[in-house]
Amino acid sequence: MIFNIQKEKNRSNTNRDWKEKNQKYLNQLQKFLDAVDRIEEVELKNHIINQMLKCDLILTQLAEKEIEKYKKYQ
Repeated sequence: MIFNIQKEKNRSNTNRDWKEKNQKYLNQLQKFLDAVDRIEEVELKNHIINQMLKCDLILTQLAEKEIEKYKKYQ
């Protein structure tokens, strides 16, 4: 895969258990991957997965920033 999510994940010092152990998140991710798995064109399939992972990473980073802000005021 072109977009290396593990590399990005290792750059973050924030614990992402809040997301990666969330059953609703994991269920929706599995549904997405199941749907994409039905796409026969490999290049299109990879493009869609990469774009979703980029969006997920951005949302995760935004959420982590908000979590850090919240922790500072506690």
